[in-house]
Amino acid sequence: MESPKDIRIADFAYDLPDERIAKYPLAERDASKLLIYNHGTISHRHFRDLPELLPEGSLMVMNNTRVIQARLHFRKETGALIEVFCLEPSEPHDYVLMFQQTRQCQWHCLVGNAKKWKEGALRRVIDVEGKTLELQVEKGEGDLIRFNWSDDNVTWAQVLDACGELPIPPYLNRKTEESDLRTYQTVYSKVKGSVAAPTAGLHFTPSVLEAIDRRGIERAELTLHVGAGTFKPVKSERIEGHEMHSEWIYVPRGVVEALIRHNGVCTAVGTTSVRTLESLYYIGKKIIANPDISEEEMKVGQWEPYDSAKDQSEGVLPRLHAIIEWMDRNHTNALHTATQIIIAPGYEYHIVRRMITNFHQPQSTLLLLVSAFVGGERWKEIYRYALDNDFRFLSYGDSSLLIP
Repeated sequence: MESPKDIRIADFAYDLPDERIAKYPLAERDASKLLIYNHGTISHRHFRDLPELLPEGSLMVMNNTRVIQARLHFRKETGALIEVFCLEPSEPHDYVLMFQQTRQCQWHCLVGNAKKWKEGALRRVIDVEGKTLELQVEKGEGDLIRFNWSDDNVTWAQVLDACGELPIPPYLNRKTEESDLRTYQTVYSKVKGSVAAPTAGLHFTPSVLEAIDRRGIERAELTLHVGAGTFKPVKSERIEGHEMHSEWIYVPRGVVEALIRHNGVCTAVGTTSVRTLESLYYIGKKIIANPDISEEEMKVGQWEPYDSAKDQSEGVLPRLHAIIEWMDRNHTNALHTATQIIIAPGYEYHIVRRMITNFHQPQSTLLLLVSAFVGGERWKEIYRYALDNDFRFLSYGDSSLLIP
């Protein structure tokens, strides 16, 4: 396997006119266009046609994360507006426990207009389901922000729902609107924690899911909470200089068992599902090497797939079985860990055989992931076709089914 560290990000540039960026979704999610790349042939249909394009009896894996209203605004007595953007839980660190927290919690945050907030607490009176209470924020060390509120019966989830703003992507160049609360969530979103939607899933409707079920396609759900790092541009000339964001993943036992039933292969909905699924291959390898490994030690590093020697003695299935056996030994029905994996040309896919994904920004790590999947310069053919055929781009844009 070749290392991608020397890849020049400039080689993954293309001209994306602003008018091709979808500022809003279509009224009907499944009316969006679907580009089909099938063994080198490119065509297109509509997303509602997806079920008939997938093999009967195959496996589809999707990310059921739910976007949280992670932006909070406070105004200082001087009038300065301060934005606090919640990125990742600190105390408690567990997402489920975090949203059940009462009275106080702590997050890793980005602070907008930080120069205007040197010291002291910021306060805001909010209304939570008819209750009036005060929300207070204080700076901790580094990027840590402490939140306090004055009611034992109000959870952090309720606080965010009452006063937080849904963080739509910055490249939309508009403010969050009421409609985004509905349209910037997948219809199957369940587990709160993301600050960005897994956008390939935005095209699904109940009728498309029903058609998938009728074809005997098994659906499995995992969770990767998308961080703000998904929008982090690659600023280094070569990929080696770019640090990937680490993201929290939750993989239920049922997903691993489904993969085993389907011989370790599947269709992945979105790049977040792809990164989680491919990380399982390396997690399984770690478990085989160290059966007593902790979940923290399972975290997949950015360069791990490229730095470790290729082991020909194990395929995918032994590694998946190792994960099940680890769950048995530890009396758990899920993995909770993290991944920082970067998938770029030179990467060998192990689990994902078909991918559903939107059209990504120029010079982004997501475009590298797609390039690695379709091989060579083929991403350029796909994106040229999309541009020539009036496809809509980025989060609220159209999508593709890639079968290399």
